[in-house]
Amino acid sequence: MNWIFRFTLTLSGFPIRKAQLEFESRDKVSKTQKAFDNFRFHDMNNLFYRSFLDSNNRQKIQNWIDIPVIRKQDFQINIDEIISKGLKKSVLHVHNTSGSTGTPFYFAKDKFCHAMNWAETDYHLLKHGINVGASKQARFYGIPLRGIKYYKERLKDFLANRVRFPVFDLSDEKLNLVLNQFKQKKFEYINGYTSSLVIFAKFLIERNIILKDICPSLRVVFPTSEVVDDIDRNIMERGFGVRVRNEYGAAELDILAFEDEDGDFVLNEETLFIEILDENNLPVEAGVEGKVIVTSLYNKAMPFIRYELGDRAILTDRIKNGNRVLEKVVGRTNDIIKLPSGKISPGLTFYYISKKLLESGGRIKEFIIIQKTIDTFLFKYVSNEALTDSEKFEIQKAMDLYLERGLICNFLRSDKIERTKAGKLKHFFSEI
Repeated sequence: MNWIFRFTLTLSGFPIRKAQLEFESRDKVSKTQKAFDNFRFHDMNNLFYRSFLDSNNRQKIQNWIDIPVIRKQDFQINIDEIISKGLKKSVLHVHNTSGSTGTPFYFAKDKFCHAMNWAETDYHLLKHGINVGASKQARFYGIPLRGIKYYKERLKDFLANRVRFPVFDLSDEKLNLVLNQFKQKKFEYINGYTSSLVIFAKFLIERNIILKDICPSLRVVFPTSEVVDDIDRNIMERGFGVRVRNEYGAAELDILAFEDEDGDFVLNEETLFIEILDENNLPVEAGVEGKVIVTSLYNKAMPFIRYELGDRAILTDRIKNGNRVLEKVVGRTNDIIKLPSGKISPGLTFYYISKKLLESGGRIKEFIIIQKTIDTFLFKYVSNEALTDSEKFEIQKAMDLYLERGLICNFLRSDKIERTKAGKLKHFFSEI
């Protein structure tokens, strides 16, 4: 992190130097001990959390595994009722996210916790040769479109040495303007929503352009916020001409995992304690899919203690540099396909169903699948040409293979796929 950016954060009340010293000494106290310490802090200082524990059989808590899992729904009340006593909102980092639920979720971090998040980010990016605030970033994100929040984000972009490309309009005309910026500026890395980066990469592939050729300073791409599969990765690496290194995070917590130089998805066990649990909230073995449960080791403002994030993932049995390695993030619990037979599949299955079309030279620019009823799905897509009957038939055959026979798939060609207010794109959601 360069001194200008560090100084800016310090002026904003974030104890960056203190956080960096804590980060450097992080191995001196066990993660389990720090997790217990934060649990005890909130048990003593957070009236909301004490009430939550009382309503979930506090007397039965003997070990870590006995601590009840808390969910996002439990937090969706007035944030003033959740913050620990003695902490005023004026000295906290308060933010909100709708995630994939569409329901705004307000959360708070004390400023030391947020400074630790910056230290974590700085640590991982330096491994890829990126110096936050010094290396120029191309940022494919959403942004408030007017008012003080718009100018606040633009100021933050200036101080962080990044150029923001809003993702609400990804037409060819707009992407040509983006391309011109890469010709003029020495970007070192790209960070942004996976779906937006894939669209830009397809735009480049269609024109036989490799971004690295016109922007030689470009080193790496960090997609975020949306699941990256092998198809997405291949498209981005072909279009950008540099390696893709995925990050997995949650705004209310921190980065949960980050791909290292070898492409291994290494867990953040510096600021978080992460568990993968079954439906009975018991640990699963390596290689078994389960719910992602996260405890913040530093947040004193809100009790993110055994917090059910809403994602599902699989751990390996490998340890790398003292940290566990994640095999993959499967998706969110509400991205689940429920079928007439009772079978349940992840929404990510539609990537494989649509694989041939997605790989056919950018024919489909983007798509979304909506489950309308238990046996009926709407395939909404953006393309220069309508799908042919044979292409629709291939998708139907793939649905028979990957899901089950008898499902109905309707098709709707569209000029645009609507995104969330933040600019994110969900490839699958269910209306049932």
